[in-house]
Amino acid sequence: MEEFFLNSKLKTKKMLLKIDNLNVHYGAIHALKGVSMEIDSGEIVTLIGSNGAGKSTLLRTLSGILKPSDGEITYGSEAGTVKLNELPPHKIVASGIAQVPEGRQIFANLTVKENLELGAYSRKEKVHLKEESERIFGLFPRLKERIRQNAGTLSGGEQQMLAIGRALMAKPRLLLLDEPSLGIAPALIQQIFQTLLEINKAGVTILLVEQDAFLALETSHRGYVLETGKITLAGPAKVLLNNPDVKHAYLGQ
Repeated sequence: MEEFFLNSKLKTKKMLLKIDNLNVHYGAIHALKGVSMEIDSGEIVTLIGSNGAGKSTLLRTLSGILKPSDGEITYGSEAGTVKLNELPPHKIVASGIAQVPEGRQIFANLTVKENLELGAYSRKEKVHLKEESERIFGLFPRLKERIRQNAGTLSGGEQQMLAIGRALMAKPRLLLLDEPSLGIAPALIQQIFQTLLEINKAGVTILLVEQDAFLALETSHRGYVLETGKITLAGPAKVLLNNPDVKHAYLGQ
């Protein structure tokens, strides 16, 4: 597969994102409590936890939608190391981080083509956008078949494909995915996760939040377990799959 999301494939491990003692509050509610994580370039890292554990809060904080009350987020952008907690959301996207939000949040009254074009709003150079949209159609052929349809007429799975494609149009180095299987027919879930593996092989690092803990860990290199705002376990995905506590709490075993 062509390597089109990065200029060159990363051949050695290099830290891309470091979260250090991150605390986030919703008013008096302490949602994230001293969270620390690391993500290396080229990895798929999954974050599992029960509803309300703080997973979406973490992704929204990384995207700049929420501001931490304490802690630091360090990101190795192509322009150098930056502190994400000091940047507004649009500059975070421009630095190479894109999020696929929970519930997809596509623009229902715009066409598939228009949604994809909006994904590239932060790009300074526009000359290769048509070529890159064609590559996204290579990942998700259904989107090309529906290019002139309003996005609101697509199925849930097709809307998720569009949300991922829209994020990729920003040419991210780090892709944040929040519950990509939520509300999707089982027949399409495996297809979407297989495409995530292809995207990762093309050079995009992925941080994945997913309700299906088994599928998420099967797809990932490493994982973290978040419980009531705190990281309680971390390690290689295969190790977490065999951890008795993880099996009992998240895998139904």
